[in-house]
Amino acid sequence: MRRRLLQSLAGLAVSAAALRALVGIVGGHGLPVAPPIVVSTAFIERADTLRQQETLSHLFARHNIVGQELIDLLGAAKPINPRRVRAGQVFEFRYVLYAPTPEQVSVRLGDEEILTLRRDSVSGWSGESAPIYWNVTARVARGRIGSSLYVTVDNLIPDAVLPPAERARLTWDLADGVFGWVVDFTRDNYEGDEFQILYERLESEMGDVRFGRILAARIETRGQMNTAYVMTDGEGRNVYYDGEGRSLRRAFKLYPAEFKRISSGFSTNRFHPVLKTNRPHLGIDYAASTGTPIMATGDGTVIRAGRWGTYGIAVAIRHPKGVETRYAHMSRLAKGIVSGVRVHQGQVIGYVGATGLAAGPHLHYEFIKNGRHVDPRSAVKYGEGDPISASRRADFEALKADYDRLLSPPSIPTVAAGLH
Repeated sequence: MRRRLLQSLAGLAVSAAALRALVGIVGGHGLPVAPPIVVSTAFIERADTLRQQETLSHLFARHNIVGQELIDLLGAAKPINPRRVRAGQVFEFRYVLYAPTPEQVSVRLGDEEILTLRRDSVSGWSGESAPIYWNVTARVARGRIGSSLYVTVDNLIPDAVLPPAERARLTWDLADGVFGWVVDFTRDNYEGDEFQILYERLESEMGDVRFGRILAARIETRGQMNTAYVMTDGEGRNVYYDGEGRSLRRAFKLYPAEFKRISSGFSTNRFHPVLKTNRPHLGIDYAASTGTPIMATGDGTVIRAGRWGTYGIAVAIRHPKGVETRYAHMSRLAKGIVSGVRVHQGQVIGYVGATGLAAGPHLHYEFIKNGRHVDPRSAVKYGEGDPISASRRADFEALKADYDRLLSPPSIPTVAAGLH
């Protein structure tokens, strides 16, 4: 027992000697000590928001920035147009402790840039813009459709992963930006249909979270599995292809606006809510908020724009192969939309309203083929997309294999997963 105790003490002595050698304790000197941290200046930060019916002068006056100092600050804030700053814009003010006025003001110029204004006792205010960096991760959402795809995705993805508004953006991008030419999500989906969505989640250095883009997706409709894989083209645009490498893009998109619901479908005998009588309804009514952008569903030439009887403010576009589309009950036309101008698919041509014979804000959309009205939802899903070029086929197949691996179910079933 005594021998084991002496061996243990000897071991401790060796360890202590090794420790002294390791940290450089020589000749009785102690461990190196870092110099004390001295706080020379303490700051406090306050956020303030431009309120309704306010100007920037009202906002800055609350922080004792007035008169010539306000003029100097606005002169340094060249990227900001004081007349265009909207209510709700947030400004961050940094004060030296107990100082009556801030020494720094920061404001976001958008998702990608922040402007910082600093005050110097000698030179006054100066401004500097800097990029906002976003970290991108891939995420997978998988599940079965319940009452609707929108509700299912909204319930599936937690707030901590994507805020509600960003979940809505994801669902609309899936319905319009990815499958908007080939799948009608208002009638092609059934309860229990499976889906998997591989998407980008972006988080800024400031903690903001947003949806980036859809990378790949599989979604079942009427017993058929639809697939989509993104590749960028030569101009940096996102292009989606099916599993065979055919573009999902067609001559016409299904939806001319982001809508809340279809309030009236195509019918040869519908009860009119204003006239209180049965009559044909030769288009689709998309209920949407006033001011919602309306987009051309295909490339073409505007042949009519402006007031048009019971249509109210409306636009008609002539397309190739005897097709005409009409967009009615607008609140106003988009800038530059006049008769004779060329428009491209997805271009904003006007904004939702309730002009003409309309009971409430909505878009009335018509599709005319060779002079005859047809149901837009049936007419546009014709033909096949262009195949990917032979020179990019190998890259596509490699990318598709990576996407398929990420979309495949994990060993333990989950409804949502993060991939880092």
